[in-house]
Amino acid sequence: VSPGCRGAQGRFAYKLLHDLFANYSNALRPVEDTDRALNVTLKVTLAQIIDMDERNQVLTSYLWVRQTWLDAHLTWDKDEYGGIDSIRIPSSYVWRPDIILYNNADEHFGGSMETNVVLRSDGHITWDSPAITKSSCKVDVSYFPFDGQRCRLTFGSWTYNGNQIDLRNQLDTGDLTDFVENVEWEVLGMPATRNVITYGCCSEPYPDVTYTLLLRRRASFYIFNLLLPCIMVSFLAPLGFYLPADSGEKVSLGVTVLLALTVFQLLVAESMPPSESVPLIGKYYIATMTMITASTALTIFIMNVHHCGPGARPVPPWARRLILHHMARLCCVYEVGESCKGPRRAPAGRAGAGDAGGQGESPGEGQVGTEERGCPWDHCLCHHDALLRNVGYIAGCFRRHRANQRRTGEWKKVAKVMDRFFMWIFFLMVFLMSVLVLGNAA
Repeated sequence: VSPGCRGAQGRFAYKLLHDLFANYSNALRPVEDTDRALNVTLKVTLAQIIDMDERNQVLTSYLWVRQTWLDAHLTWDKDEYGGIDSIRIPSSYVWRPDIILYNNADEHFGGSMETNVVLRSDGHITWDSPAITKSSCKVDVSYFPFDGQRCRLTFGSWTYNGNQIDLRNQLDTGDLTDFVENVEWEVLGMPATRNVITYGCCSEPYPDVTYTLLLRRRASFYIFNLLLPCIMVSFLAPLGFYLPADSGEKVSLGVTVLLALTVFQLLVAESMPPSESVPLIGKYYIATMTMITASTALTIFIMNVHHCGPGARPVPPWARRLILHHMARLCCVYEVGESCKGPRRAPAGRAGAGDAGGQGESPGEGQVGTEERGCPWDHCLCHHDALLRNVGYIAGCFRRHRANQRRTGEWKKVAKVMDRFFMWIFFLMVFLMSVLVLGNAA
């Protein structure tokens, strides 16, 4: 195109702008018949999800909003103006529908950006404006971190009713062709629906267009930073039963694991809204903390059994039969030289019954009897009463000491069998809880 033609186009455009807005007012609805509704078409393009604030239930998104309508007062014959078919002018020059986001949660309530509009010769106006919106979104965290959210974006006119502006959606879904992928949320879709609602304040209908943003959380971050550490820590709790009772670290391990889970629970609570619905991972934490509390309490009880002193009563017969025989075989608890599959020896209380009460238990006493029977009467001193009383006292002390040792050993074995039994029980509980959480997530 020659410079002269470009100059002519510029003069025609200036003349067109002057002629169009000589007697034009952007304050009135641009229709020939005021009784007819003006058709406004809406199209929303989702460009980016900036932030999802679950605690305050606010979705911040970057949108491109396109509005199209017909202005009956802004038409021209393009042949009279050098073939100009469209011009771009500031949006403040023309009448604009007051389409706003109904569920706006921005404290400043900012509108669309003041961009130019495209005005065609037949009066059709296209207004494309970007907007960063903050919309309220009801967040359901029941299955966090494997949850999905449905956030609604409702657009409608604030002052014009359905008899004045007929708002319609251009497409049945939001445009996602230029969407920038979010690292936390995956967009499954953005269907659009048109609703006509009659509010209590007014008798006229008010149409709106609602875009439902279907989101699904990418759970990898939370699995590796919240769920897997909790599972690994919870598997440490049953190992407290495997620790030797004399190590002095059984209760310390349970308390340390409980504190670690409390820290993870606080991290989850800080990001979740204070609602009645407890997230799935929170339920898992509470169940695990309850299990660890129970295991710590049982550990204290078992340690009390383990440290029974010489003054403790003998193991009851039912406990001897149930714990030292059946449960010990079930948990493969055996003494040195025994096998959990081989025949077991009789319990220590029964095997040593003859040693505790029979005569000749003490080696010293048996030797004295031999000396008494084998030595001549006139050359042996065993017939002195004082020496016999001392030897009998020593033999009685030795018998009582062995009986106390057997009694203490039985209680220690009872504690060991109970430790192994509860260890497998709690391992099974942790495994079932982990499978249950993953099953609910699926």
